Amino acid sequence: MSLSSVFDIAGSGMSAQTVRLNTTSSNIANAESVASSVDKTYRARHPVFMAQYTAALGNRPTDPLTGKANAGVDVVGIVESQAPLQLRYEPDHPYADEKGYVAYPNVNVVEEMTNMISASRSFQTNADVMNSAKQMLSAVLNLGQ
Repeated sequence: MSLSSVFDIAGSGMSAQTVRLNTTSSNIANAESVASSVDKTYRARHPVFMAQYTAALGNRPTDPLTGKANAGVDVVGIVESQAPLQLRYEPDHPYADEKGYVAYPNVNVVEEMTNMISASRSFQTNADVMNSAKQMLSAVLNLGQ
Protein backbone atom coordinates (compact mmCIF):
# COMPACT_ATOMS: atom_id res chain seq x y z
CA MET A 1 0.00 0.00 0.00
CA SER A 2 1.50 3.32 -1.04
CA LEU A 3 1.49 6.41 1.09
CA SER A 4 -0.71 8.19 -1.43
CA SER A 5 -3.53 5.66 -0.91
CA VAL A 6 -3.82 6.95 2.67
CA PHE A 7 -5.67 9.94 1.22
CA ASP A 8 -8.30 7.67 -0.38
CA ILE A 9 -8.75 5.66 2.81
CA ALA A 10 -9.02 8.71 5.09
CA GLY A 11 -11.28 10.42 2.55
CA SER A 12 -13.67 7.47 2.56
CA GLY A 13 -13.75 7.66 6.35
CA MET A 14 -14.53 11.36 6.21
CA SER A 15 -17.34 10.74 3.73
CA ALA A 16 -18.79 8.00 5.92
CA GLN A 17 -18.71 10.21 9.00
CA THR A 18 -20.40 13.00 7.04
CA VAL A 19 -23.29 10.63 6.28
CA ARG A 20 -23.39 9.70 9.96
CA LEU A 21 -23.51 13.37 10.99
CA ASN A 22 -26.30 14.06 8.49
CA THR A 23 -28.46 11.17 9.68
CA THR A 24 -27.85 12.10 13.32
CA SER A 25 -28.84 15.71 12.72
CA SER A 26 -31.96 14.53 10.90
CA ASN A 27 -32.84 12.34 13.87
CA ILE A 28 -32.40 15.22 16.32
CA ALA A 29 -34.40 17.59 14.12
CA ASN A 30 -37.32 15.15 14.04
CA ALA A 31 -37.15 14.01 17.68
CA GLU A 32 -40.35 15.82 18.68
CA SER A 33 -42.27 15.61 15.42
CA VAL A 34 -45.59 13.79 15.32
CA ALA A 35 -47.73 12.54 12.48
CA SER A 36 -51.38 11.78 11.98
CA SER A 37 -50.77 8.03 12.19
CA VAL A 38 -48.29 5.60 13.70
CA ASP A 39 -47.25 4.45 10.21
CA LYS A 40 -46.25 8.01 9.23
CA THR A 41 -44.33 8.78 12.44
CA TYR A 42 -40.63 9.44 11.92
CA ARG A 43 -38.29 6.63 12.93
CA ALA A 44 -34.63 7.09 13.80
CA ARG A 45 -32.22 6.32 10.96
CA HIS A 46 -28.69 4.99 11.21
CA PRO A 47 -26.05 4.44 8.51
CA VAL A 48 -24.53 1.00 7.98
CA PHE A 49 -20.79 0.94 7.28
CA MET A 50 -18.76 -1.81 5.65
CA ALA A 51 -14.98 -1.91 5.99
CA GLN A 52 -12.83 -2.76 3.01
CA TYR A 53 -10.18 -4.96 4.58
CA THR A 54 -9.13 -6.94 1.52
CA ALA A 55 -6.83 -4.30 0.04
CA ALA A 56 -5.09 -3.71 3.34
CA LEU A 57 -4.44 -7.45 3.70
CA GLY A 58 -2.66 -7.59 0.36
CA ASN A 59 -5.29 -9.43 -1.70
CA ARG A 60 -5.74 -6.28 -3.78
CA PRO A 61 -9.14 -6.84 -5.45
CA THR A 62 -9.99 -3.92 -7.66
CA ASP A 63 -13.16 -1.97 -8.21
CA PRO A 64 -14.51 -2.92 -11.65
CA LEU A 65 -15.46 0.69 -12.41
CA THR A 66 -12.33 2.53 -11.34
CA GLY A 67 -9.71 -0.23 -11.44
CA LYS A 68 -8.37 0.94 -8.07
CA ALA A 69 -7.76 -1.30 -5.09
CA ASN A 70 -10.52 -1.20 -2.50
CA ALA A 71 -9.58 0.20 0.89
CA GLY A 72 -11.39 2.28 3.45
CA VAL A 73 -15.05 2.24 4.38
CA ASP A 74 -18.32 2.27 2.45
CA VAL A 75 -21.78 3.35 3.50
CA VAL A 76 -23.87 0.40 2.33
CA GLY A 77 -27.22 1.77 3.45
CA ILE A 78 -29.30 3.62 5.97
CA VAL A 79 -31.67 1.61 8.14
CA GLU A 80 -34.62 2.67 10.25
CA SER A 81 -34.54 1.81 13.93
CA GLN A 82 -36.90 -0.97 14.98
CA ALA A 83 -37.19 0.38 18.53
CA PRO A 84 -40.77 1.04 19.61
CA LEU A 85 -42.19 4.52 19.21
CA GLN A 86 -42.65 6.66 22.31
CA LEU A 87 -46.32 6.74 23.25
CA ARG A 88 -47.33 9.73 25.37
CA TYR A 89 -50.70 10.24 26.93
CA GLU A 90 -51.95 13.57 25.57
CA PRO A 91 -55.72 13.24 25.08
CA ASP A 92 -56.09 16.90 23.98
CA HIS A 93 -53.51 16.59 21.19
CA PRO A 94 -55.02 16.71 17.67
CA TYR A 95 -53.08 13.55 16.66
CA ALA A 96 -54.06 11.51 19.72
CA ASP A 97 -55.54 8.09 19.03
CA GLU A 98 -58.84 6.86 20.48
CA LYS A 99 -57.06 6.01 23.76
CA GLY A 100 -55.50 9.48 24.02
CA TYR A 101 -51.93 8.48 23.08
CA VAL A 102 -49.69 10.30 20.63
CA ALA A 103 -46.84 8.42 18.93
CA TYR A 104 -43.55 10.30 19.04
CA PRO A 105 -40.40 9.20 17.16
CA ASN A 106 -38.12 6.55 18.66
CA VAL A 107 -35.23 9.05 18.80
CA ASN A 108 -33.11 9.15 21.94
CA VAL A 109 -31.59 12.64 21.87
CA VAL A 110 -28.82 11.75 24.35
CA GLU A 111 -27.78 8.79 22.20
CA GLU A 112 -27.88 10.97 19.09
CA MET A 113 -25.70 13.64 20.70
CA THR A 114 -23.21 10.90 21.61
CA ASN A 115 -23.24 9.72 17.99
CA MET A 116 -22.67 13.29 16.84
CA ILE A 117 -19.65 13.74 19.10
CA SER A 118 -18.24 10.38 18.03
CA ALA A 119 -18.72 11.14 14.32
CA SER A 120 -17.13 14.58 14.71
CA ARG A 121 -14.10 13.10 16.43
CA SER A 122 -13.77 10.36 13.83
CA PHE A 123 -13.95 12.96 11.07
CA GLN A 124 -11.24 15.01 12.80
CA THR A 125 -9.05 11.93 13.22
CA ASN A 126 -9.27 11.19 9.49
CA ALA A 127 -8.41 14.82 8.75
CA ASP A 128 -5.36 14.50 11.04
CA VAL A 129 -4.31 11.32 9.21
CA MET A 130 -4.50 13.17 5.89
CA ASN A 131 -2.45 16.03 7.31
CA SER A 132 0.21 13.63 8.63
CA ALA A 133 0.40 11.86 5.27
CA LYS A 134 0.76 15.23 3.53
CA GLN A 135 3.64 16.14 5.84
CA MET A 136 5.36 12.79 5.20
CA LEU A 137 5.02 13.15 1.42
CA SER A 138 6.41 16.66 1.68
CA ALA A 139 9.36 15.35 3.70
CA VAL A 140 10.01 12.66 1.05
CA LEU A 141 10.07 15.31 -1.66
CA ASN A 142 12.55 17.37 0.36
CA LEU A 143 14.97 14.42 0.69
CA GLY A 144 16.40 15.07 -2.78
CA GLN A 145 17.35 18.65 -2.01
